[in-house]
Amino acid sequence: MKNNNEFKPFIPADKVIPEFTAASVILGAVLAVVFGAANAYLGLRVGMTVSASIPAAVLSMGIIRFILRKDSILENNMVQTIGSAGESLAAGAIFTLPALFMWAEENDAVTAPSFLEIAIIALCGGILGVLFMVPLRTALIVEEHGVLPFPEGTACAEVLLAGEEGGEKSKVVFSGLGIAALYKFIADGLRLFPSEIAWEVKPLKTGFGIDVLPALAGVGYICGLKISAYIFAGGVLGWFVLIPLITLFGDGSIIAPVVDKTVNELGSSGIWSNYIRYIGAGAVAAGGIISLFKSLPTIVKTFSKAVKGFGHSESSELRTAKDLPMPVVLIGVLIMTVIIWIIPAIPISFIGALIIVVFGFFFATVSSRMVGTVGSSNNPVSGMAIATLLIATAILKATGSSGYAGMASAICIGTVICIIAAMAGDTSQDLKTGYIVGATPIKQQIGELIGAVIAALAIGGIMYLLNAAWKYGGAELPAPQATLMKLVVEGVMGGTLPWGLVFCGIGIAIVIEILGLPILPIAIGLYLPIYLSTPIFIGGLIRWFFETVKTKRSEKEKAAVIDKGVLYCSGMIAGEGIVGIALAVLAVIPLKGGSVADAINLGTPLGNIGGVLIFALLLASLVFFSVRKKKN
Repeated sequence: MKNNNEFKPFIPADKVIPEFTAASVILGAVLAVVFGAANAYLGLRVGMTVSASIPAAVLSMGIIRFILRKDSILENNMVQTIGSAGESLAAGAIFTLPALFMWAEENDAVTAPSFLEIAIIALCGGILGVLFMVPLRTALIVEEHGVLPFPEGTACAEVLLAGEEGGEKSKVVFSGLGIAALYKFIADGLRLFPSEIAWEVKPLKTGFGIDVLPALAGVGYICGLKISAYIFAGGVLGWFVLIPLITLFGDGSIIAPVVDKTVNELGSSGIWSNYIRYIGAGAVAAGGIISLFKSLPTIVKTFSKAVKGFGHSESSELRTAKDLPMPVVLIGVLIMTVIIWIIPAIPISFIGALIIVVFGFFFATVSSRMVGTVGSSNNPVSGMAIATLLIATAILKATGSSGYAGMASAICIGTVICIIAAMAGDTSQDLKTGYIVGATPIKQQIGELIGAVIAALAIGGIMYLLNAAWKYGGAELPAPQATLMKLVVEGVMGGTLPWGLVFCGIGIAIVIEILGLPILPIAIGLYLPIYLSTPIFIGGLIRWFFETVKTKRSEKEKAAVIDKGVLYCSGMIAGEGIVGIALAVLAVIPLKGGSVADAINLGTPLGNIGGVLIFALLLASLVFFSVRKKKN
């Protein structure tokens, strides 16, 4: 292991410069809401979110350095610390809570969660996630520096260090944001062309399609070809293997769980919705559980280190070694646990609160270790949530909590733990960035708590707005992860899950594991409709082209091209998410028997061909801004 006494941060421990300032807190809070909203929209569409640390850092540099005319790398780091908290908290919330809205839509006797309920659940999960990470910092960030790469935390530190040289990177992010925002408004606001293009492949009795929107291509570029190809492979397995097989063997037949239509009458989308989705759910659940079992040795090691250091406060006087005091951490955990238990708005019993504390710290440890290896965007938070829901629902059912009350309690427990895992992972990445640039850990931890509070207050309004505009589980917002969580809880509690299909998915996951391939990205591709995984794959192909094509560029220049592409795609994701929220507002504003969104709808006059051509122009803009050289 690397000797950490030799490591010297960019800002020395004995040097004090502006860090926790009014400007950094206000700007960080704004970005927490913006990126939380953008990632909530993205996650509800495709079941994936992306780390907001790098775009938050770039935007911070552009605003603090060039608008406010200030120069402090630690202020920029504080902005991204607070801002990225919004994305992580949003991810945990939208992966689970939409299930409660869907139950309310299906049953008139059930009411959707209130704004207060969402806010308190998110707040408790967010604060616990940060507090649980505090005793892990020394073990993971300091002692394993040079061992755990923390890819996004290290990359964010490099962006901040590069920001000392100029603001070209922030211009790239803003360009991606502006172009994607305009594109999204034209596609889903004016509707000059359909954002989802689909074709029937009659010889195979299946379908194929592509969602021609910026965020998906951006996700593929950021993840790279390998991950995006795995996701696309899952889509190909579902739509070009399983759907044709079901159509072939079920020709003219009625097959459960569908009882009123033959397989032929369902079409490819109907077969995916009623059969493939359950197979994908089984694969995702198995993938999450297998990933946890494979990580057990490192989890036990990290957990034991955390327990040993839990009762000891940091005695060093160095600025860069000061954490929140352990008594504060313990009292904070106790207060959050009591709030979860006693507030009537949260349907969680004493047993549920205990489950949250035990599994919460366990999965905070898992998540912090996992992001140190694979990064926040690839952190299998949903797998942890599924494992939690399976255990929590079984315990609740065994202790007499059944029906909707039991299912709602299980979802709320899963939500808190999902947010804990997401926040702990984000906090560890941010603390890694701070360790490299020389930030003060206790100030970053306070910043994370502020970001969690701001994002928790905002996420309830965002979720209500999106549901009012499009309804969760529909074509516009399929909420794939939350739908999966809903199916898991219903299956355990009421026995309504078609277990045969689920076990088929588990079998597929085992085969993937035997082949030595990553289960979760393939399973997610199998679970999602193929028109979502196709643009992700295209984005990955563009990055692969930049990485492998032989040009006269040096390796350093090639890396710069790829980095600019990542920044541009981060802007695209933020731009589409922001306009998605704006369009949701227009969809709930009444106007002449409809809404403002209906009034500006032009009815896709350009058709599918127009959509493909304009999407090609969008991809060309990604290439252009990636290879464009800075003007002297």
